[in-house]
Amino acid sequence: MKGIILAGGSATRLYPLSKSISKQMMPVYDKPMIYYPLSTLMLAGIREVLIISTPRDLPMFQQLLGEGEELGMHFEYLVQHVPNGLAQAFVLGERFIGNHSVCLILGDNIFYGQGFSRMLREAQSHTDDAACVFGYGVKDPSAYGVVAFDETGKVLSIEEKPLKPKSHFAVPGLYFYDATVVARAKALQPSARGEYEITDLNRTYLDEGKLNVTLFGRGFAWLDTGNCDSLLEASNFVATIQKRQGFYVSCIEEIAWRNGWIDDLQLEKSGKAMEKTEYGCYLLSLLNK
Repeated sequence: MKGIILAGGSATRLYPLSKSISKQMMPVYDKPMIYYPLSTLMLAGIREVLIISTPRDLPMFQQLLGEGEELGMHFEYLVQHVPNGLAQAFVLGERFIGNHSVCLILGDNIFYGQGFSRMLREAQSHTDDAACVFGYGVKDPSAYGVVAFDETGKVLSIEEKPLKPKSHFAVPGLYFYDATVVARAKALQPSARGEYEITDLNRTYLDEGKLNVTLFGRGFAWLDTGNCDSLLEASNFVATIQKRQGFYVSCIEEIAWRNGWIDDLQLEKSGKAMEKTEYGCYLLSLLNK
């Protein structure tokens, strides 16, 4: 399976912060925001990742992450000149995806909870000839894509920002698809907003009985960082977890090391490059535990 991080857009709700820098390069406590979606793909065991962003911002991601060799991964980069909807990522990434299944994650989504790696691996198992998305209970679902179920748990509908939501389960920005997703995305028609909607793409799978939905439980955290308040809340959340529990959230070097993608020498090299920071000291401490 391959992975795509969609890190484009203008992030106007974060102005003036985002007038000169990508939202996904902004700090969420002690890491660039893009580390969090990247860590999700890594927890799913995905080593080949395509990062899609604007012509202005893409060089910054290339400078930050390189080709991925320090993580035992492979990164590719692609420009999205005009943000025409989330489903466009599959059309742009057609060559990268090839005949593989693919996971798309939005660059401003943060996930945290026990058993997350297991859930990601299970989601992959549903992509031989289908798709898997997630549902998360929210207070105001009308701002999101919304999935509804019958009393047996069967998916009945999926709608984009409905005025009268049929459930309180929003669909977060994390999606698993089989290799037919490129052809499906190409066949979509623009919505009333003039965009190629991810909800319309998901509906093609639903109409064929091929859309699986996994629900996150009450103890699971899904954060997006679309405005200044949510950006601050996300930073405070990460800081609290790390200070209370003593381990780091979305530490990409640690995940690569625990996955067996890099060895002790590479982890030590990464730690020493940042040894004047708590982050670097944390990496070095892993070798002594």
